[in-house]
Amino acid sequence: MLEAVQKPLSQSKAVLEMSHIHQAFGRPGGGASVVLEDISVSLREGEIVGVLGRSGCGKSTLLRIAAGLMRPSSGGVAFEGAPLDRPAKGIAMVFQTFALFPWLTVLENVLVGLDALGVPEVEANAKALKAIDMIGLDGFESAYPRELSGGMRQRVGFARALVVDPTVLLMDEAFSALDVLTAETLRSDFIDLWTEGKLAIKSVMLVTHNIEEAVFMADRIVVLAPDPGRIAAEIEVPLPRPRERLSPVFREIVDDIYARMTAGRGGGGDGKGKPALAGLGMCLPFVSCYRIVGLMELLAEPPFDEMADLRSLAGRLHLDVDHLLPVTEALQILGFAEMRNGFLHLTPAGNIFVGGAAEARKKLFCEHLLRNVPLAAHIRLVLSERPGHAAPRQRFSPELEDHLTVPDAEQTLAAVIDWGRFAEIFAYDQRRRLFSLPPET
Repeated sequence: MLEAVQKPLSQSKAVLEMSHIHQAFGRPGGGASVVLEDISVSLREGEIVGVLGRSGCGKSTLLRIAAGLMRPSSGGVAFEGAPLDRPAKGIAMVFQTFALFPWLTVLENVLVGLDALGVPEVEANAKALKAIDMIGLDGFESAYPRELSGGMRQRVGFARALVVDPTVLLMDEAFSALDVLTAETLRSDFIDLWTEGKLAIKSVMLVTHNIEEAVFMADRIVVLAPDPGRIAAEIEVPLPRPRERLSPVFREIVDDIYARMTAGRGGGGDGKGKPALAGLGMCLPFVSCYRIVGLMELLAEPPFDEMADLRSLAGRLHLDVDHLLPVTEALQILGFAEMRNGFLHLTPAGNIFVGGAAEARKKLFCEHLLRNVPLAAHIRLVLSERPGHAAPRQRFSPELEDHLTVPDAEQTLAAVIDWGRFAEIFAYDQRRRLFSLPPET
């Protein structure tokens, strides 16, 4: 089992400590939307800490607080023993987007940070050239960003962060904008520099939604649960580097994280892996009904035969966790599948759906939508009670915003519109932003 291979956390000195971080933002109609709740994370010397979680769980907000770019609503951050409430020398960040100045050359982009620190020109040029060489861009000093591939541009971003000799390096989805092969090369090159001791960095925080990336790079992984963002698990990765992705222990850790991240949205559920219903306050994943149907059909076919572990599904579909988990969650909400011990199983209703003809499928989808999604049933009821059997979108938005953030409310409405159209329980006119009952209803 996984527990047998885990080892105690390192006792090395903490470089950056985040204690009981709570972050909330005001809502337009009053009240507050809690994004992070009671987060305590430390970065210790000599380790890479991965922060994993689905979109919307507050990963990037946590990273901005760690960088001193945002003050938490409550709780505190200490960097090298001193309170951190603003950007500090010694903390650098690599962003998801390349964030380069297009009018500057590679060398000039890398020099930006040193110029801001007031480093003398001769010393700055020497340090910048060394960083460019170290990150594998020697010979491209005079090139402009438009002349570089995506991977080369991100290398410039790394060089710009590393040239200031930071104590802590923060990465915000630093490899997600790259193609698979380019990202793998850059990840491996960075880990080589780290393990060979060629970097001045003492600690790294890596925010990602890629589970395999986190296990490949991190010494410790913090898994965040959503609504609001909070720590669901903290997992040691006791594997020596270089790490072999096909090793049994590597695969076991990946599978364990998949299971933790699918234990039910927000940690709720009925004890069988099905997300807990929460009335109109249930945030729906925005997933096309055709993706939902497609995953059911895939599960029903060999080699899965009605059940599959999520790692195998992700590999088969070439999807990362941010794209796979919403589909599996939608299946569970609708009652067509359930999670058990890290495996996604078709329910009897899911099997009936896959084997049915088009009209039978639509009828079954309609029944499950009205039974399992309170918002869909609520919209249908409101429409049926109105003389004209129509209602504007704005009739339902404020109700959702009493329970959800504005983005989550919009996402939930978008999902229920797509599913409702497929089930033909109502129609929606996007131009007029108007719900209505189908004429034959």
